[in-house]
Amino acid sequence: MKKNISSFLKFLLASFVFSVALLFLLAFLLYRFHLSDSIVSAGVIVIYVVSNFLAGFLAGKTKGQQKYLWGLGIGAAYFAVLLLVSFVSGQSPSDIGQNFVMTMFLCLASGMLGGMVS
Repeated sequence: MKKNISSFLKFLLASFVFSVALLFLLAFLLYRFHLSDSIVSAGVIVIYVVSNFLAGFLAGKTKGQQKYLWGLGIGAAYFAVLLLVSFVSGQSPSDIGQNFVMTMFLCLASGMLGGMVS
């Protein structure tokens, strides 16, 4: 049990490290090419999806059984951390509510898909 929790946290950390790396790349592209808001928003969504897919894939590959559940769990934990960071950073519930359902669906689905593909 303790090993499963440790593995889960490692996969979650990997997804956030990958997200941060991609966000730095997006910030550089924004600075260099003066990207529009819609392109930046789409880039952030792609980062969510790719990061969760990667973490779900790693979890499924490592665990071998119930892969889609491991991916779904990773996606749910990723979304929970995003939600927590949003609240801590001072965003109001109405700001979060605009994209809440879509972001939750993307995190859950991409994590689960990563687990299933592994």
